[in-house]
Amino acid sequence: MKFYFKHLLALATVLMVSCNDSKKNEHNDAVANETADSIMKPNIIYILADDLGYGDLSVYGQKKFKTPNIDRLAEQGMLFTQHYSGSTVCAPSRSALMTGMHTGHTVVRGNKEIRPEGQYPIPDSTYTLAEVLKKAGYVTGAFGKWGLGFPGSVGDPTNQGFDVFYGYNCQRLGHNYYPYHLWSNKDSIVLMGNANKKDSAYAPELIHKETLKFIETNKDKPFFLFVPSIIPHAELAAPNAYMEMHRGKYPPEKAYQGIDDGAEFNVGPYRSQKETHAAFAAMINVLDDQVGDIMAKVEGLGLADQTIIIFTSDNGPHTEGGADPEYFDSNGPLKGTKRDLYDGGIRVPMIASWPGKIAPGSKSDYVSAFWDIFPTFSEIVGVEPPSDIDGVSLLPTLLGKNADQKQHEYLYWEFHEKGGRQAVRKGKWKAVRYNVFKNPDGPLELYDLEKDQGEENNIASEHPEVVADMERILKTARTPSEIFTFGQGTYLEGK
Repeated sequence: MKFYFKHLLALATVLMVSCNDSKKNEHNDAVANETADSIMKPNIIYILADDLGYGDLSVYGQKKFKTPNIDRLAEQGMLFTQHYSGSTVCAPSRSALMTGMHTGHTVVRGNKEIRPEGQYPIPDSTYTLAEVLKKAGYVTGAFGKWGLGFPGSVGDPTNQGFDVFYGYNCQRLGHNYYPYHLWSNKDSIVLMGNANKKDSAYAPELIHKETLKFIETNKDKPFFLFVPSIIPHAELAAPNAYMEMHRGKYPPEKAYQGIDDGAEFNVGPYRSQKETHAAFAAMINVLDDQVGDIMAKVEGLGLADQTIIIFTSDNGPHTEGGADPEYFDSNGPLKGTKRDLYDGGIRVPMIASWPGKIAPGSKSDYVSAFWDIFPTFSEIVGVEPPSDIDGVSLLPTLLGKNADQKQHEYLYWEFHEKGGRQAVRKGKWKAVRYNVFKNPDGPLELYDLEKDQGEENNIASEHPEVVADMERILKTARTPSEIFTFGQGTYLEGK
């Protein structure tokens, strides 16, 4: 019996050791798999220009100046010809991007100022794109202009999923290129070089240095880099070295008289600019060079094959501060500019590069929008997006698997300024209604974008069945908002 118990104890010990070894191996396997997943997760860089039109890049047809670095990004990846912004102005466009919802559902539906600095904050309960990627193990950084919550609010970028933020919190202060301060996380960084009307610190250059530093610092872990540039939004200002490269090349030159003194100087209103054409081209030159620097940094660190880079714009070209979109043909073949819901105000360039995944030199005419980015990145990193978003994943299109690409039933926009505006894109059809506040059931304009890209021929009278379907969508696509009450007030100050 003693011999029996001795061997039984030995057997139990072996089983315990075996069990522990098994659990240890399972743990090691889990760690290994987690490490493998981390290695396989691509870095994500999303560059968002400010008011760059569909025709403002040479790869999209710009003739007066070149954008060689952005063109090279297109050569390496996919160029989208029917991609739409979240809105026709700044804050709601970014809200659509960050929430995966169009302006009939997203929390911020207009530019609503909060004085002295910042905009209406997205609530703490909002599940943002940055929070999704952070959940997936990404380091997250935003460098540029925020506009979705004043400093210290629940909408502050550092309270909405970003580990690091550097730049402008406020859209209005983001009008000025030589600001008195920028924000580094929750700290206000005073720029003494810009005090007393001095122009020593060009904000896009300061922000760009921090952008490149973020890539260098996080080269050994998956990162999400959001770069919402302020270029080329007014005011029109570029460092003298860039101005020298463009002076005299865009006759006849055009001058703009802005605010150059007084209490409002450099806190929102635009400065004067004697050479608006040269300044605009010089600013896009700065932006293109910065895109090139980001590409070079990624390539130099050996990260190119594991990094997605997307370049786009938040809405169509602006006319403020002396900008001249007609001279530069900034909206290309499209009708309208910023604050329009014709395609010139909302169709934007988008280029996506992902070596080894996206075919170089490819092109897509898939009809997509900002709210598709949320589910796209979610699928790429293996996190389930919320069920109530409006976007669909573009990953099949990016990978060339067009047969697997889910189609939108429709795209919807609403705009709370200029008397109220609504638009719907469904297949080849585009419906537009202006003066909604005055006449919410006014006649719709209808365009066939396959035949009429410039929205010149309103054919609503010829297709009553299509108009009826569009009317149905306009009545059901949105939910009420207590803050952004469609038809009651405007939110003009922010941008």
